[in-house]
Amino acid sequence: MKRHPSDPNDKLLMSRRGMLLSGATLLAGSFAASLCPGISLAAIDAGAQSRFMQLSSLLINHGLNPEVGARIAETASGQYPNFAGMLDAIIAIADKKHAAQVEDFFNDIPEGELRDFAHWVIFAWYSGCSSDKRDAKVFTYEEALTFKTTSDVVTIPSYGISGPNLWTRPNVPLSAPMPRF
Repeated sequence: MKRHPSDPNDKLLMSRRGMLLSGATLLAGSFAASLCPGISLAAIDAGAQSRFMQLSSLLINHGLNPEVGARIAETASGQYPNFAGMLDAIIAIADKKHAAQVEDFFNDIPEGELRDFAHWVIFAWYSGCSSDKRDAKVFTYEEALTFKTTSDVVTIPSYGISGPNLWTRPNVPLSAPMPRF
């Protein structure tokens, strides 16, 4: 920045070069932030995150990963303008019914935006992504509940029988010898 010689108030002015460099820096920073999924500029507050996990545990009777829940909640807060209100409304319906599981209160959720949101939350946890479209945001693959329901019998597709991220462990031995033909 430099001082403009004809300015009577002697204020600092930014040169065109400084303006271009500042703009380029801001653009590069925004691009870099979009490449880092762990760093969020629009993260939701801890209270909303806690209520989202409470709602998720009411809708889904599985052990839920809070880190995956944070990613789902952040996307939901951007996708649903009334995110906090919908959380509170569905939790209130469940509390009114003294619900212990989804079947106790789901039919009392009114058709429309609230019911669609509840379906979306269930879909996101089971599929690990925000929709079935090509541009869907992926929250998880390994922790998707679709694979948890059969994990005692079938491994996640594309992984060896030893499981995801277990490349150094030996293969699980077969319980019976292979037949010879």
